[in-house]
Amino acid sequence: MDLKIVRIDKPEDMNFILGQAHFIKTVEDLHEAIVTTAPHLKFGLAFCESSGPSLVRYSGNDAELVELAQRNALALAAGHAFIIFLKDGFPVNILNAVKAVPEVCRVFCATANPVEVVVAETEQGRGILGVVDGLKSKGIESENDIRWRKDFLRKIGYKL
Repeated sequence: MDLKIVRIDKPEDMNFILGQAHFIKTVEDLHEAIVTTAPHLKFGLAFCESSGPSLVRYSGNDAELVELAQRNALALAAGHAFIIFLKDGFPVNILNAVKAVPEVCRVFCATANPVEVVVAETEQGRGILGVVDGLKSKGIESENDIRWRKDFLRKIGYKL
């Protein structure tokens, strides 16, 4: 077995969700879950099929985001992994809907941070072992940091 690190290639502030599912129908069901939950959201998604022709299946409503998802899914090439890139919203807007899709087994991360994916490769194929999401913690937040966090959440409309 070989361990590989696959860096998610994306614009710095681009949000995405990385997960694992189990069936070719995942593409259609994720698409439906996103558009019914957040119709304003622009997105592209791709899914690594892991049997038969083993293709990267894809969908979305924004060509640039679909291409980004395709490129990253192919770089991962890990069994039943899916990746969704978002514009005009945040993962929190659709995360529960994504997790509720019957084919979804797990979500590895939902973030705009730089991400490295730890992938195991065997003679059979590839699988995601985990992710490195963002940077190493540097300390404990101060009272000023707490104020900034609370103000920021209110500024972007997530707290009253």
